[in-house]
Amino acid sequence: MGFADSLRVGEFRALWSAEAVSILGDQLARVALAIMVFDRTSSAALTALTYALTFVPAVLGGFLLSGLADKFPRKRVLVLTDLVRAGLAAAMAVPGVPLWVLWALIGLLTMASAPFKAAQLALLPDVLGDDRYQAGLALRQMTVQIAQVAGFGLGGILVGALSPSGALVVDAATFGLSALIISLGVRPSRAAKERADEEGGAEVQRRGIDFRLAVPFVLGALIGLFVVPEGLAAPYAGALEVGAVAIGLLMAADPVGSVIGAWWAAKSRTATIPARRAVVIPAALAGVPLIACAFLPGIGWAIVLWAVSGAFSTIYLIRLQPMIVAVVPDSRRGAVMGRFSTTVYAGQGVAILGGGIVAELIGPAYTVAVAGALATVLVLAVGAAWKLARPRRARVTEDEPAQAEKGARRPSDFLVTHRGLLPERPAAGGDAGHEAATSGTGSSSKGTEVRSVCR
Repeated sequence: MGFADSLRVGEFRALWSAEAVSILGDQLARVALAIMVFDRTSSAALTALTYALTFVPAVLGGFLLSGLADKFPRKRVLVLTDLVRAGLAAAMAVPGVPLWVLWALIGLLTMASAPFKAAQLALLPDVLGDDRYQAGLALRQMTVQIAQVAGFGLGGILVGALSPSGALVVDAATFGLSALIISLGVRPSRAAKERADEEGGAEVQRRGIDFRLAVPFVLGALIGLFVVPEGLAAPYAGALEVGAVAIGLLMAADPVGSVIGAWWAAKSRTATIPARRAVVIPAALAGVPLIACAFLPGIGWAIVLWAVSGAFSTIYLIRLQPMIVAVVPDSRRGAVMGRFSTTVYAGQGVAILGGGIVAELIGPAYTVAVAGALATVLVLAVGAAWKLARPRRARVTEDEPAQAEKGARRPSDFLVTHRGLLPERPAAGGDAGHEAATSGTGSSSKGTEVRSVCR
């Protein structure tokens, strides 16, 4: 299954295209806000604070608001969140808005992205099914990287042509367009918790730390160590005494590698739930090119090595997500996937901040190498603990001779799963869904009608 197979699913096309439009708007807004605040204050510190507010509140929102994707119908969460963000972006475009109001609006808009992402990530497994899920995740990852780069480029052009306020109006319009695409292209369904309460699922009552989730969350947080080079691009180039063009190439290396890794993840054949080694091996390999930066410090080597690291880290990040879906009941999927995305996001911020501090002491090239070595050691340690912690049932399946009939799928060595990989997606609204489907309100059979980690 490749990209084309996932794009044949109408609901996925809607979710995918809506996210791409939203990301373009986000990047445009970041450029517009940075220029707006600097023009008004001439302060680099206040400009940096404004830019940070487009990221930091997402962590708080991810942990506090992701559960809304389970408590309420996910399509409704997506649409309402987009409309709220459209209103906040439009308010920021008002000329002369006080800075403290502007910062409050930015923080609220950033927090509002959390339930949107949680609902989107919770819907994707149902929309795509087992066979298309990894390919869909890979396409989404590629799109996110491309849209981020394109958004920054278009942002400079549009701000120059329209003014920062005009660019923020365009950002508001992108959220409105996203809401429209989802309204037309995604069929409605009842809230996941409501369905679970009616079905009386025992799995919903699980509490406490689940090792099956702890491992993917830890590995997801470690992704931050692989993006340390991106945060050190400017000082790295400065140490090599190269110019601004080299800085841009260094910053683009990881996203380019990520696109290649996403393509490979979609093309490579793995089990529906990837085996442990299919995650641990690329995660460990992602650190090796960074270690080599200490021995091959030239700018050309750095670009290639950072791209290779980005490719491997993207492969393992994409393969982690089906493992989470496998053990989380639908009634909790939105909260768990939203918090996983937030964990990945926070891990990047912490690692980049730590990398900057260490680079002051030992230099950027050695800091990149240390980040790669630390990541590889931690990944191998987590992989060893993962292997030792597997229940006896999982180990026995690996030792059994291949007596299944030819073509049968080999059991995954991931821990005992939650009733198979994906639950059957119910008709929209349960019994009421049939009425909705016949009334022409947008419901359809999966894949016949017309939407990003995370990184």
